[in-house]
Order: sequence, then structure tokens, then C-alpha cells
Amino acid sequence: MRISIVVPSLLFLFAIAPFAVAQEKASVVETDSVETIVTVVDVDREARVVTVRGPKGRMATINVPEEAQNLDQVKPGARFRMQYLNSVVLALSKGSGIASSSQTTTVQLARKGDTPGGSVVSVHEVNAVVEEVNRDNRTITVRGTEGGPTEIAVGEDVKAYDEVEIGDTVTVQYSEGLAMRMIQQ
Repeated sequence: MRISIVVPSLLFLFAIAPFAVAQEKASVVETDSVETIVTVVDVDREARVVTVRGPKGRMATINVPEEAQNLDQVKPGARFRMQYLNSVVLALSKGSGIASSSQTTTVQLARKGDTPGGSVVSVHEVNAVVEEVNRDNRTITVRGTEGGPTEIAVGEDVKAYDEVEIGDTVTVQYSEGLAMRMIQQ
């Protein structure tokens, strides 16, 4: 089943574990993965909307597009194994730039008659302009196409931080993946 879901609702629905940080050239990579079981509370077949409850009782709404062929198998009480993955790459680029953003999405669906499930992966890239550098706190304040300003803490392992100045461009790339598969009962 292909799904489109507002990611902040997932972050609200499930507790996110602390990020692991690794050095990769002039960037920092943060990754996170959460796996849980959700229970279907309601299915609106006409609107193609499924409401699920997480293990802590929080609710989320999943919009099921027309391409998903197995919605007829999804009923209240059905349980799905859900895995949410995300990663963030922060690259500090010397020089001036223009704020911009882009997004690509890849979807994989279960075939007709298979166990309902599927995955969606979105990759977002945002180029933001540095408006402030706070060397004492190792932070930068940036403004991208979505407005801002947004303050970003920069780890000690990012060596390019010492060269960043107001007006430079910062590239943030983040990926979000959501996979769901109904658990056989």
C-alpha cells in the first residue's frame, strides 16, 4: 500500500531515539530508525483514509492513494509493522549562494492480492544562506526557501565550520522513509 503521511504526525506518534552522529568529509550525518506496531482504528474506503493508533495510544491518519490495490483487505483491528527511517546530512559550502529546495519521492507498492503494505522514501535538499555565526556556541542561523530563521548546532567533527561566514550557503539533505506491512493474524 502506498501511503502519504505528514511526517510531523509520525514524530508525534512515536518517540524518536537519539541521533547517531558520524563524520563524512565537511558534513555531518545523523540517522534514526524507529519500528513499531500500529493498529487500524478506522478505514474510510471512499476517502481512502486509514486511521491508526500507536502503542502509546496516539493516533495518525494515513492517506492511501488510488494506486494502492489492497485497501479492501484493511479492516479495523488489523495490525501493521511500521518502520520510520530518517537521515540528515549537513554540508557547509564556502561562498555565497541562493536559497533553494528540491524533493524526490520513490514509492513501492504491494501487488494486487498480496499482503497490504509498501514503502515511500522522500529525499529533500535545502540550500540555505547563513545569517549568523555564533562561534562560542558552535551554531549557525540560516534562512531557506521556507522562511526561517533556523538555528543549527554544528558538531566539533565538522571542520569546515571554522571557515563559514555570513552569506555562505549551507546544504541540508534529509531523507525520510516509511515502510508498512500488515501482520498476518
